[in-house]
Amino acid sequence: MAIPFHEDELTVVEISKAFRDASVPVFHYPITMREAWKRMALDKKPVWMCTGVETFSFYPDIIPDNRARGYVNDGGRRIKEEEKGGRDMFGIEWIYVPVAEGSMEKPGCPHLFEDANDWKAAVKWPDIDSWDWEASKKENAEFLKNDQFRYITFLNGFGFERLISFMGFEAAAMALVDEEQQDALKELFDRLSDLYCRIIDKCCEAYDIDGFIVHDDWGTQRAPFFSFDTGRELLVPYMKKVTDHIHAKGKVAELHSCGCNEMQIENYIAGGWDIWGPMSNINNTQRLFEDYGDKIILGVMPDLYDPKVDSEETIREKANAFVQKFCSDPDKICIINRYFGPYLQGVYAEELYKASRMKYENC
Repeated sequence: MAIPFHEDELTVVEISKAFRDASVPVFHYPITMREAWKRMALDKKPVWMCTGVETFSFYPDIIPDNRARGYVNDGGRRIKEEEKGGRDMFGIEWIYVPVAEGSMEKPGCPHLFEDANDWKAAVKWPDIDSWDWEASKKENAEFLKNDQFRYITFLNGFGFERLISFMGFEAAAMALVDEEQQDALKELFDRLSDLYCRIIDKCCEAYDIDGFIVHDDWGTQRAPFFSFDTGRELLVPYMKKVTDHIHAKGKVAELHSCGCNEMQIENYIAGGWDIWGPMSNINNTQRLFEDYGDKIILGVMPDLYDPKVDSEETIREKANAFVQKFCSDPDKICIINRYFGPYLQGVYAEELYKASRMKYENC
């Protein structure tokens, strides 16, 4: 059911910190941000052009990967820099690098295995039943009572990134193309999928959450790490197993996959992902939307404007033009690419919101 637009919605009620500390306005929305993201991602009936302020990610300390990678926010509290790093759920040690604002595997530590055929003897699987889910549930019950859409993020990768942490990058890349290792990789990825599905179950039981973001970077600035066919055969079937499980829980499955991965988008679609936000500086997000916007929700990068040079009229025209182009087809949905955050200010943000509200109201 359409929600009529009213001018008082343009009141800015707060400023939210977005990707790379961009300041993005939150308007006086007619429904909660949580509900708006649900309508967009699950029902495919957006109420306005979502910018990302509608969501937040929850990184519970109970999942060891989060502390290892430096992201923990139980109860809304961030861990101190000296607390970041340590062992992930498979016992692999990570060190936090402040200048990179992220973690890396501790140099000098031996890999779990060099050949994928050895994984069964080398990998010690985490006992997730021994994690104190009940205590984590109690600690975060109040924290999760907000009006944003709540994601839990899997930071250490679905398959390829996880494989890198097991083997190192060179050996992992070789394993993907070594026919003698591929059957073992399929077994490993299938076992990993089973583990992720069990963690998803635990998270859904413990927390009032709405979706899962899974990291798995597939490319460099120039091209994917591996071929389309390799991704389709070795990773997609096991991704689909996880996304099917997420969907069976009534949750959203979003993929975070950095790199120049335009050629992999059909694999992401086949993998069952609802949303992918491509890196906008190395992927043509507008073209991807034109070709695949009816099959997956994409983070699209609008045409840039110069806030120091362009007039208010010009800026509003650009926001309106974006809405007319990307909000007119009810079968195609996008969100604003996170790299556009610094431009989601002032009259552009206002016009984008107003124009998209009115466009979707009439769809």
